[in-house]
Amino acid sequence: MNWTHLRAFPWLDTRAHFVARAPKGGHLLDLGSSDGETLRHFAELRPDLNYFAVDIQSGLGEYPKGCDFKKLNVEQDKFPWSDGSMDAITCMHLVEHLKDLAPLFAEASRLLKAGGRIYVETPHPKSLVLQSAPGDMAGAFPMSFYDDATHVRIVTTGILAQHAKASGMQVLCSGISRNWLFAAAYPFLAFARPSRRSCTARLHWIGWSAYFIAQKPIGSGH
Repeated sequence: MNWTHLRAFPWLDTRAHFVARAPKGGHLLDLGSSDGETLRHFAELRPDLNYFAVDIQSGLGEYPKGCDFKKLNVEQDKFPWSDGSMDAITCMHLVEHLKDLAPLFAEASRLLKAGGRIYVETPHPKSLVLQSAPGDMAGAFPMSFYDDATHVRIVTTGILAQHAKASGMQVLCSGISRNWLFAAAYPFLAFARPSRRSCTARLHWIGWSAYFIAQKPIGSGH
């Protein structure tokens, strides 16, 4: 989804609504950036932000111009940026691949400025009971949680809240992540031949992903 012409409507998408609230010219770090597609969409929405990214692999795709990318392991490595240097941190579909969330939350808390926020998105527990994508998309589009062999476990928003609090952050909210344009398209695609588009629309219709937002306390010193 290209946000260049939809910047006035970030409420259409849960992720976009979070990014839209970052301060003008602020610093946003994305954890587990993969091929950079998500950050490219963020840059369409907020070209004024300074982008930073980490992933365990490098050279997977294209990142926004000027993005500071670092290759590292979020469960083992200390992040190379200074305390209180980030206004916002995003983490999309990474935590379900990790065995230990404590290092990630500790580093996120260290990096966030006072009042800075972290957004985490992960498969909702309902993904455990969904069947795999049908037809041509079988094996090509993860629909069931078990379709991705690298998934370690479901991470509930309750578990995320425990880690956030342990790292000194305040829990703000959690819920179902959706893009309402994709969700609205599903009734028109439900009986079409299975495709990436129809599968994506179905995931947003049913609310396949959960989101969680926490904040570094304003009086924390950074």
